[in-house]
Amino acid sequence: AKIYRSAVNGDLVYVHVKYQNNPQDRGTASVDIYRVNDQGKITEHWDVNQDVPEKSANDNTMF
Repeated sequence: AKIYRSAVNGDLVYVHVKYQNNPQDRGTASVDIYRVNDQGKITEHWDVNQDVPEKSANDNTMF
């Protein structure tokens, strides 16, 4: 996995990641969002995933 972006806003943390099983695989784009409590432990998790397409519809790539 390769992390492209991350940010913190209050008790929320987001991470933009590319998961790739092997170099020939185009991979999967993922955004994971975590809610963290006062002790630094994750209390909630949400994610959205999308396979990286062979061809982008525009010049704005996923990463």
